[in-house]
Order: sequence, then structure tokens, then C-alpha cells
Amino acid sequence: MISQLPRWVEFGAFLLALVAGFVNAVGLLSFEHQSVSHLSGTATLLGAGFLNLPWLNILHLAGILLCFLLGSVTAGFLLHGSKLKLGKHYDTALFLESALLLLTLWFMSQGSIYGHFVASAACGLQNALATTYSNAVIRTTHVTGIFTDLGIMFGEYLRGNSIDKRKAILFITIICGFIVGGTVGAFLYGQYNFIALLFPAGLCFYLAVVYRVYSKKHSNR
Repeated sequence: MISQLPRWVEFGAFLLALVAGFVNAVGLLSFEHQSVSHLSGTATLLGAGFLNLPWLNILHLAGILLCFLLGSVTAGFLLHGSKLKLGKHYDTALFLESALLLLTLWFMSQGSIYGHFVASAACGLQNALATTYSNAVIRTTHVTGIFTDLGIMFGEYLRGNSIDKRKAILFITIICGFIVGGTVGAFLYGQYNFIALLFPAGLCFYLAVVYRVYSKKHSNR
């Protein structure tokens, strides 16, 4: 499946992973140390919270899970099908993600917990966007599955099997993008607080514009 994707997918995956790592770093540093780009830890906190957390906290955690789901639902509505194809509403999804990140900035600047929910929806939208064009191979908002797939590939290589070099490079690219995003996010948050979210919002907007121009240019050929 990876071999059928255009060469610019690696660049796009790196930038989307960077956005997710950035947003998650801001979340961990500011949103009551709450991750928003992946749900394993949040789901665990919710399960454990039924034993000792107030109901408002439980509803908060459940809201983060639900909003991630709603973001994915939005992507599923916009981007039906599992094949990458010019003309699909990837630009619309990225414009919407940019708007959600700006809304997150506004809510968090006001001290509102709704920023947690909106940030989670933005991440759910982005993760589903990548999933729809890679047939569930690429994830850009968390790297657990990427590390697992990479480990399996290396294990098979040690047994003497061939390795899909492009797939391995893509996975390493996503991991590097996520880590770089975390570094940049932590640095800019330390310098500018929630204003730092202008960076990933602007990057999503830029990617949307580039895709729209590229799509129109090549669809007219």
C-alpha cells in the first residue's frame, strides 16, 4: 500500500506528525498535564478515575475521548474512501483543523477547559485524515503503532526476510516529526504560552493551501 502513495506523502506525514507532537507537548505542559493527541493514557485515567475521581473529572476525561471521536467522524464524512486521490477534501479538513487549533488557543487563553475538547477534536480529525488515505497504515498523532510496526519489520529482517525500505523510512520520518514537534512545542510554549498554538494552526493552513493549489494545477492537465 505504501509503495502506491506519491513521494510527497513522506513530507506531509512529517509535518502532520510535527503538528501532533507540538499540540501534545503544549497539552502535557499546560492542559493539566493532559495528552490530547492520543487516547490510551486518557482512557486509562478514565477507567481508574471511576474508583477515586469526582464525577466532573470523569466527565472531562470522557469529553476528551468523545471529541477525538467526533473529529474522526468529521474526517470520515469529508474523506470517504481509503485511496489518496486529488480533489478530495483534504484541504477542507486541514482548514478545519487550523480553525480548531485557533479556537483552542482562544479557549485556553481564557482559562476554559473547552480548549482541551477542541484540541482533542483537532487531533482526531488529523489522525483520521491520514488513516483514510493510507488504509490505516499511517498514524500521525501518536507513534505507539509506528514503533510496533517498525519493530516487526526489523524482526523479520533479522530472520532473513526482505524489508520494505520506503515503509521503514516513512515510519522513521513520522517518529522524527513527532519528536521534533514536541521539542518545538515545548520551546515555543515556554516563550509565548498559548500563543504558540499559532504555529501548528498556521502550518495546517499552509498545507491546506498548498494541497488546494497542487490539486487544481494537476486536475487541469
